[in-house]
Amino acid sequence: MGIRFGYFVLTLLLLLIFTCFFTFSSAINTIKFNESLGNAEALISNGNRFKLCFFSPPNSSRRYLGIMYNLPVMTVVWVANRNKPLNDSSATFQISSDGNLVILDGRKEIVWSTNLSSSVANSSAVLLDTGNLVLQDNSNGAYVWESFQHACDSWLEKMKIVPDLVRDEENILTSWTSPDDPAPGSFTLTIEPFDVPQSFVLKDGNPCWRTGPWNGQKYTGIPNMSSQYRYGLQVVSDYPGTPYQTLMLSNSSVLVYVFLNSSGSVEQKVWSDEKKGWDVTWSSTSNECDIYGKCGPFGSCDAQDRPICSCLRGFVPRSKNEWETGNWTSGCTRKTRLQCEQNNFVGNQDEFLKVERLKLPDHFRLFRLSEEECKDTCLIDCSCMAYAYPPGIGCLQWNRNLTDTQKFTYGGDDLHIRLAHSELEKKQYQIAIIVTAVALGFIFVAICAYFLLEYLLSYRGYTEEKSKLNHDKHGVKLEELPTFRFMILSNATEKFNPSNKLGQGGFGLVYKGRLPNGVEIAVKRLARSSNQGVEEFMNEVEVISRLQHRNLVRLLGCCVESEEKLLVYEYMPNGSLDAYLFGSHINKILSWKIHKVIIEGICRGLLYLHRDSRVKIIHRDLKASNILLDEAFHPKISDFGMARIFGGKDGEANTTRVVGTFGYMPPEYALRGIFSEKSDVYSFGVLLLEIVSGKKNSSFDDQQLFLTAHAWKLWNEGRIVNLMDADICDSGMEDDIVRYANVGLLCVQEMAADRPNMSTVLSMLSSEIAELPRPNQPAFNGMRSSQSIESSTKRSSSKGSVNDVSISIVEGR
Repeated sequence: MGIRFGYFVLTLLLLLIFTCFFTFSSAINTIKFNESLGNAEALISNGNRFKLCFFSPPNSSRRYLGIMYNLPVMTVVWVANRNKPLNDSSATFQISSDGNLVILDGRKEIVWSTNLSSSVANSSAVLLDTGNLVLQDNSNGAYVWESFQHACDSWLEKMKIVPDLVRDEENILTSWTSPDDPAPGSFTLTIEPFDVPQSFVLKDGNPCWRTGPWNGQKYTGIPNMSSQYRYGLQVVSDYPGTPYQTLMLSNSSVLVYVFLNSSGSVEQKVWSDEKKGWDVTWSSTSNECDIYGKCGPFGSCDAQDRPICSCLRGFVPRSKNEWETGNWTSGCTRKTRLQCEQNNFVGNQDEFLKVERLKLPDHFRLFRLSEEECKDTCLIDCSCMAYAYPPGIGCLQWNRNLTDTQKFTYGGDDLHIRLAHSELEKKQYQIAIIVTAVALGFIFVAICAYFLLEYLLSYRGYTEEKSKLNHDKHGVKLEELPTFRFMILSNATEKFNPSNKLGQGGFGLVYKGRLPNGVEIAVKRLARSSNQGVEEFMNEVEVISRLQHRNLVRLLGCCVESEEKLLVYEYMPNGSLDAYLFGSHINKILSWKIHKVIIEGICRGLLYLHRDSRVKIIHRDLKASNILLDEAFHPKISDFGMARIFGGKDGEANTTRVVGTFGYMPPEYALRGIFSEKSDVYSFGVLLLEIVSGKKNSSFDDQQLFLTAHAWKLWNEGRIVNLMDADICDSGMEDDIVRYANVGLLCVQEMAADRPNMSTVLSMLSSEIAELPRPNQPAFNGMRSSQSIESSTKRSSSKGSVNDVSISIVEGR
């Protein structure tokens, strides 16, 4: 009994010792006056987001005290002794007798201190969950010192970037010397304390990158700021001349910070739990035009042009030889002297040239004037080179060289540049005017008669055709759509110039055009020899006029005149998806991230057609050539000429007229004419496998296999990761490949009932459904029984076409 009691007492003692030890060694976020932090210890913020500890950078044995994210990947955001590294591991961090935070080396000498002039008798150091290390006066809770006011190279939420000249305070980002050395480097990120704030990256005090002016919502020199800066960059001004920048996150669960790297690039980083690493969602040096003053004074940089630098209109290269060798730093000089610079007042007054979508140049001045007053005051001041009136800012004028100007494809502001009158108006010699007038006199009557006759004939044909079409069996009324005159569309496309051709399909040709108001459009012209006619034309008008979704192409209007039938769409600058997968743009590699955006966008567009629109719509011709890409590579489903509207609770339909493209048709539709939303699911599955592999479904002629059968073979062999396109393959993508291929094979299963609907597909792709079922054998596996039909049909129908051939009528056998 005594022995048992002794064991019981011993157990209690061990449990008490373990509890005390666990409590003592558990994470803490505070150091008090009589405590210290040793080399192997750490402060952990209450939310476990940040930690403070001693560390060594990669490839270095030197020791520093720093704040970092509490993550598997070492991400240091602040360093205390960045100028004085430690050479051993015997240092401590504590509160000294004078109330300062200090780092002591092994000899108890101060390596770093907060250097407060007035001491605090009762204080403690606390690491907050924002990443801010504060020295707190325990008597009143006030912060007497905080690391957020002594930034290093990282900018966290609620941290202020301040150049306060009035109070002689400054808090800016300073890069590391190198990725292995936290010592202050050559680059700094600051905000200039002017009436219209701008942020700069400086190298040794000289600008090397600039944001452009702040308009109250964003920096106008960063056109994609509204979409890329999703995490709340704000510029605030307590009083004139002292603005500061801060980050305010709408979702505190997201880990986001801004980082100035040792090369001078500003990066926005977001933590990815999926990748267990940081994603760079924005960078200040995405192209050469981001370099400050790349094209010199009066030069304009356009990353889309080759060469990227050109002179503003009215200016010529200052040094032609340097310009031709690609050295543009000397910039441009005025071609024609301004009238206001001349001593006499003979001649036309100087005028302003409006240049759109620009990053406004540096060295501007703000005036409290209306737009008209802004122009007038600049015009009477001969030293005024240009003016602008950007929304949210007001009147800006330039009295110096126009430096760091960049041309954008979207966004930016309008700049009005002062030029001599002769630069803006092309004068003609009097003899040329006389000759032209005489020539016009001879042909004027003939031209008038010709156009009058054309107008009468076209108007008659237009009214007859429109009347015929307006009595469509579905009740679609063309007058409810915007209509375009044929002459307007002909002029917009330069008379349907072949150089403006965007593509070709069963419907006819598609051309790029520009309306008189500058809006770019895509014009689909029904070919007279087209095997699709009025029914397909009206079907597309009916279907797409009822739809409005970000992943569906938008119909702007139509034109019906005489024998001409045209549809007018919004223009997609990046063309069709097939050009990037296996067409003319095949060498322009899209990242896997963009591939995922495209796949998800197509999925959301189909889900809208099947479930979320006012009527259920089956597309029936989903393929890569019918997926268009906007300027941000967001996908838009197009070509609804073969789509069908389902009424009521109809789930499927039967047709004797099979339409679509071989290789994308499910078996129940190709052989028996039965179609439903599962038909589009099948086509999506084929398209998904094509996007993942970069190969066409019909590109396996040598093996007599479809891509679906090839994927099924790899799946059964456990080698499905080999399906991935080698050009975009990257480490860490294996899970994505397996998941997307699995979803693709589920969509192309032979039985329609086995295929998931688009809502389930979207949940699978976004990992909302974690465990995916194993797919059954896909349709059209192995030898192609319909190969002869497909091949012969394509040969007879694809002449002059660059897209897959859409079959209008197929006889099942």
